Formats: sequence, C-alpha cells, structure tokens
Amino acid sequence: MTVTTTIRLPRTLVNDLLHQAQLSPKQQVSGLIGRHGQRCMCYPIESVKTDASVLFALNASEQLAALKEMKERNQELFAIYHSHPDAPALPSVIDEDVADYPQALYLIISLNTRGVLEMRGFQMHGKNIEEVNLII
Repeated sequence: MTVTTTIRLPRTLVNDLLHQAQLSPKQQVSGLIGRHGQRCMCYPIESVKTDASVLFALNASEQLAALKEMKERNQELFAIYHSHPDAPALPSVIDEDVADYPQALYLIISLNTRGVLEMRGFQMHGKNIEEVNLII
C-alpha cells in the first residue's frame, strides 16, 4: 500500500474521535465527518450490527439525518470513521465491501495497541485502497 496523499486533520477532531473510541473499548464506534472549508464537525452514528465488536454498519436513519444536517450547514461529507477494538487500523475485507463513498476519507482507529491509540486514513475505491498520510 503506497502513501501518496497528505491530509491535515484538526487536533480537536482527532481528540474527539480518539475519545469516542476510548469510551467504547469493546464496541466499534462509527460516524461521519462533515467539513466546510477547514472546519470539521463530527456526527457519531450508532452501529446497527448485532456484533459491533467486529463489524460496523451505520444506522440508516441516523446516517440520513447527519447527511441532511451537513447539507443544511453547507458541509460536504469529508470522512467516515470507525474503530477496531481488537484489530489493527487497517481496512478489513468487510470494510472494503461497504466503502460506498469513494470521495470520502476512511478513518480507522485501533485500540489494539498498548498505551497508544492508532488512527490511519484511507481512500477506498472498490478494491483499490490507498493509505493517506495524516497530519494533525
């Protein structure tokens, strides 16, 4: 996997995402991030999978509500995030299959490290996955 793109993330956004993951260490957290200019806003969304420790699927009504709110705030869908409680911050085969927004950045947070949280970003276009360099 090559890294060819660099994306700057606001520290407040990164702190918010890492905090969400720490609050639910046994369950995947997930959501959308809207952006207008350089301002980002996090929209946490409940996962509707029965085993949210290994799989995430966004609650459809919450996802639609978040997208509607983004539109009202003149934001674009910037990123989709979720955590991996027991796995590295790499896209799983299932993550690849549900990557329906090729224009969005996919952020994966891993709690599978000791003392350090890991977050990595990816552009996913079907089976074509490119890691992006994240700068905070």
